Order: sequence, then C-alpha cells, then structure tokens
Amino acid sequence: DLAGAGSVTASLMVFVYGLTHGAEQGWTDTVTLALLGGSAVLLAAFVAIEQRAVAPLLPLRIFRVRTLAVANVVAAVVTSIAFSEFFVLTLYMQHVLGYSPLQTGAGFLAFALTIAVVSNVAQTLTTRFGPRLVLVTGLLIASAPLASFIRLPVNGHYATDLLPAFLINATGMALCFVPMTIAGLAGVERADAGIASGLLNTSRQVGGAVGLAVVSTIAATSQLGGGLAAKTAATNAFQSAFVVLTGLALAGAVISAVFLVPHKALDAEEEQFALAELAEEAA
Repeated sequence: DLAGAGSVTASLMVFVYGLTHGAEQGWTDTVTLALLGGSAVLLAAFVAIEQRAVAPLLPLRIFRVRTLAVANVVAAVVTSIAFSEFFVLTLYMQHVLGYSPLQTGAGFLAFALTIAVVSNVAQTLTTRFGPRLVLVTGLLIASAPLASFIRLPVNGHYATDLLPAFLINATGMALCFVPMTIAGLAGVERADAGIASGLLNTSRQVGGAVGLAVVSTIAATSQLGGGLAAKTAATNAFQSAFVVLTGLALAGAVISAVFLVPHKALDAEEEQFALAELAEEAA
C-alpha cells in the first residue's frame, strides 16, 4: 500500500510542520493555513485510498473496536500533557528560577523515578480492575498537580513548589501509560495487533506535537529575560499554559469514563502482548 503509506506520512509531516510554523508565525498566517489545509487534504486522500486498497496499511474496520478508538484519543491527550509540561517546566526552572540545564535535569529525576516505580503497580491494578478505572484515576491524580502549577510563583522553591507536585503528577501519569496501552490493544484481532500498536504510537507522537504547539504559542506571549518584570510575565504565561493542560487532563478522564468499556478480564495472550509492547517502548 505505497499510496496509503505515502499519503498518511506526508499528511502527518505537513501537519506537524504546520503546527510548528503556526506557533512561530501565527495561526492566521497564510502559510500556516495552507499547510494545515494541505494536511487535511492528504488525510482525506489516505482515507479514500484505504477504503479501496486490496491490502490497506490501516484497515478502517479496526476503528469499530471502541476501546481502541478511545485509547488512541486518550493517548494523544496524555502525551500532549506529558510533552508540554516538561517543556513549560523546563522554561520556568531555567528562565524564572535561574536553574542551570544540569540542575533542571536533576530536578526531573524525581519524576522519572516515580514513573518507573508506579508503572509496576499500574500493571497489577490494570489486570485486576481493568483499564478504565485505572486510567480515569490516573488522569484525575495527574490533574491535581497540574492545577497547582497554575499558581506557580516567581520566587518559587523546588522543595515546596515543584517536588511534591512532581511526585503526584508522575504517579498519575504512570497510572495512565499502562492501561492506555492495554486498552489500545485489547479486543483487537491478533492479525491486527501490529497495526493497533503502530496506530497508538502515531497518536502519541501527534498528540505530543499538538500539545507542544499550543503551549509554545502561549509561552511565546511573554518575553523571556532576567528582569523581574520579564520573569513575572513569563510566569503568567506558564500559568495560562497549565490552565489548558489541566483542562486536557480532566477532559481525558471524562472521555475514558464515558466511552471506555467497563472492566473486562484480559485473556493471557492480550495482556502479554500489551506488556511486551510497553517493555519495547521503555527500552
């Protein structure tokens, strides 16, 4: 399916480039609108090609599995939050708090280690309670520290203003990753497992690109600099970005609660395949 592969790849590339261009030049810029419009045309062409292809790259029937469709939407939401909050918090720590890149990286270690630990717990919880409950719980937990970042102070301190929120947010995000992946693969026919996995990864990448484009636009409303006025303006912009990210987390929780099917015991083959995908992604 060379035509399908070419059209969808081109669509995604033009879409991401359009988002990047829009964040830099504005969303009403002629080139931005042309790029986004071109991406939509290429995506429509891809759908038309897949409907007629003898061996389609992405069989559209796969979207009849409601759990898969919802998991991909949530994957885009979760990844957009994860990419965006790291971006905004990095700017905050370096340009407002004055941290060096090395200090900033060390500050995020607490986040990474928490995810590594809690992910193992998330696997057990998902097996017992199903993806929906764990995913909704994770998004609700993650939304609390995101909401706390709306009040980030100009003279913030890592131990009081960042570390507790990092630990809670990382716990919530870790509870999202495992059930999100399992939901995206559960109920899919074995022959379509590779397609479902690729689709989930694509949703993650697109979600991350969209999220970064949005928060970049918000962050660009302030002038980063060393003076108090510049730091205050930057902090206000970062706070606005976290309003959007908090809303995304809550929207993801609602989508998961309403549209994901209730707990269904996963058979051993489904669970092992999903966990293998997680292990490969982590590696």
